[in-house]
Order: sequence, then structure tokens, then C-alpha cells
Amino acid sequence: MGVPQVVIVGRPNVGKSSIFNWLSGRRIAIVDPTSGVTRDRVTQLVDVEGRFVELVDTGGMGIEDIDDLTEHIEQQIEMAIDSADVILFVVDTRDGPVPLDQEVAKRLRYVTVPVVCVANKTDHEGLDPQADEFYRLGRKVLRLSVKQKLGRADLLKAIAERLPEPADDEHPEPEPVMKIAIVGRRNTGKSTLVNTLAEAERMITSEVPGTTRDSVDVHFELDGLPFTAIDTPGFRRGKSISSDIDFYSTHRAQRSIRRSDVVLLFFDASQRISKVDKQLSDYIAREYRPCIFVVNKWDLHAGAMPTEKWVRYLRDTFRTMWYVPIAFITGQTGKNVKALLNHAQMLFKQSRTRVATARLNKLVRAALEHSPPPLYRNRRPKIYYATQVAGQPPTIVLFCNNPRALSAQYKRYLLGVFRDQLQFGEVPIKLYLRKRERGDKRDEIDGALDAGS
Repeated sequence: MGVPQVVIVGRPNVGKSSIFNWLSGRRIAIVDPTSGVTRDRVTQLVDVEGRFVELVDTGGMGIEDIDDLTEHIEQQIEMAIDSADVILFVVDTRDGPVPLDQEVAKRLRYVTVPVVCVANKTDHEGLDPQADEFYRLGRKVLRLSVKQKLGRADLLKAIAERLPEPADDEHPEPEPVMKIAIVGRRNTGKSTLVNTLAEAERMITSEVPGTTRDSVDVHFELDGLPFTAIDTPGFRRGKSISSDIDFYSTHRAQRSIRRSDVVLLFFDASQRISKVDKQLSDYIAREYRPCIFVVNKWDLHAGAMPTEKWVRYLRDTFRTMWYVPIAFITGQTGKNVKALLNHAQMLFKQSRTRVATARLNKLVRAALEHSPPPLYRNRRPKIYYATQVAGQPPTIVLFCNNPRALSAQYKRYLLGVFRDQLQFGEVPIKLYLRKRERGDKRDEIDGALDAGS
């Protein structure tokens, strides 16, 4: 299970970003009275009563963006809602219920996760009756005021009570069925592979590009183990999307990536890598999904470009995904498909692996001794201790004296150490830096370094 996500939604200008900053304890999201300032999702790791969650700020629902980015904003909001474990539905007490609040409430009516209606700007008790008007939206209302700093403890308690149960290390859940999203440009043989896996003509296969219009789940077994393959429509460049069908096909394919455990990114051995392939890889990386680059139709085109040259070609093109494994298959005949699925299973297990805190701290200590972080404003940054807070993806938190003092280059160095020394060699890792709290005296890394010096 990954870090639980608490998503803040609501119409424009109700104080979503103010609540985000308030709960984060830092000014991260831009706060401005102009509607539509927040467009992309903004994420921050927050401690909620002793448990880490990812707090997610979103753009205002229903806004007509002046830069014609409404579609993009709405897509970001929907992605956040899809991944949410708890939703904070923010409204404005001073404005009272408005039609757009009703629209937001309608949109949240069928979500399956807990929703808390947060009546912001309830600055004093005299406004309580106005806040109570939001009960008509069908939700219990929690009053607070960011401006007056009222209600923060109640909100954190409400979030904590609605979070999913944490994983029980003593009684682990049974191994889940691995979901594999098969994505790529049109006509790269994705549906043909699904048919081969299912040993039946479950999908329509055709040489006409774009035959698959929707994402379809196909269940199959290999060596007695169950799998779910998610066949997706072929991706197209944004400006090439010419119809509603194409738009929703792309949208559903992206959702399939988000709900998958492992992604197979398909390439046609006869085609050069395109901008669409790069956009897809970027999307997979942003969603922290384990991935395998799959070069399909290898039997027909192996002579055109040797395997080693294809590997160099992929590595040179996708430099930030150097850790992603590469497979060469023939989906039509099933050649190398079993090995591909076995490797996907290995990635699935890597993404679910948990590392003991003591081992992680020992590794970070050795990394610091080997290569200390560069000076920041004439002072050496300090890392006190590290802990893994979740899997899928593996999520590691480093507690330090100043998160801003550790450069992006040094964070990449630490990620490389984790890949080399832990069981995360081929999967994405989330790395968070947090300032150590005043009452926190743990000093497992820096103290050990001082003692050994």
C-alpha cells in the first residue's frame, strides 16, 4: 500500500491552497484571490496524528481558464480524485452555498472514499449558522478558519479517523492479483499480446490503427498464478485528437496506467521512437509506475537493428528511466512472453518490498561517509535519520535540518545508492525530505557519524 492521499477539492477561490499550506506548515501552494491560480496538482507529505499522508491541492472545479487550460485542470482534478483515500470538499462560509458548490457535490456523490465537507472562512461563532447551510449538500460539515487559525486540530482528527487501516506487518494481506497495463502507440501489437496471454481471441486485432477504443481488463493465469492485463487504446499526440472518442480513449488509457501495478510500454521494432512514446514514458514516470520497455514484432525486424543497438537507442532516448528493464518479444507467437511476465512479477515484488529502518539508516550513513552533501551557504547539511513509510511505490523519508540544502544532484546520488543496495533496482522510488521537528531527538545517522569521527 502506498502513502494515503488526502485530496482537497472545491470550486475556485474557497481557500483550498490556504488550507493546503496551513496543514503543510509551509507556504507551498500559491494563494491569490484570482480564480484559477492552482492548475496542476501540488503534493506535500504531512504528518497526521503520527501517520504520513500525501496532501494534494487541486485547481478550482468548474473554472473557465483564461489560458484555455480548463480541460487540463479538470483532468488533473479527476486524477487526484481517482487516487484519493480521503477527500476534503472545501466551501466558503461567507459566500454560502452557490450553484457551483452543488455541482461539485454532485460530482462527489458517487465516489467510494470518505468525503469531509470543510466550511472555510468560519471566522467566528456568529458565522456558524451560515456554515450549517452546507448540510443541504448531504455531508457533515466541519467548520474552520485558516485566517483565524481555528479548527486545524479538528480537521486533522477527522482526516485520521477516515484514513484506511495501515498495513499489518504481523498479518500481511494475501498476494494481490497483479494488474498489467499494456500501453503504447497505435498498432504496436498490444491487443495481439493480450490474445496470446488469454489464449483466446478476446480483443479485436487489426492492422487498422486505433481499433481498440476503450481500456479492457482480461484475466488469465500463468503457471497457476492469476493476472489481469489491461489492454488500452493506442495513444495519440494531443493535437492529433480529433474526436470525442479519441479524447476519452486517451483519458481511459491514462487511468489504466494509474490503476496498474506494472506498465508494459510497447514499441514496434520497425518504427523509430516518437514524441508520443516520450510523452507516455513521462506520464508513467510521473505516476511512479514500474515499467518495462517492450520491443514487439522482433522476429520480423531483428535484422534491421541489432539488439544492442536498440538497447542503446532506448537508453539514450529515455535517460531519466535508465533503470527500466528492456524486453524483446513477438506477441503474435508468444516468443519471450513468459519471460516478460516473470520479469513484470519481479518488478511487482520490488515495488512492494519494505526495508527495515535500521538497515536503511546504515545505508544512508555509509552513503554520507562516502560522499558528503555539498556545502549550502557555507554549512554542511545534516541528515538525522531515514525511514520507509510505504510501498507501491517504495517511499522513503529523510529527516534533515534543512530540506532545501540538499541539491537535486545529491538526491539523485542517494536514489542511486538505494537502487544499488536495496531491492528497488528496477522500480521508481519516491524520496521526501522533511525538517526534523523540534521535539524529535532521533539522530541515528548524524550522531553515529560524530561518534565515529
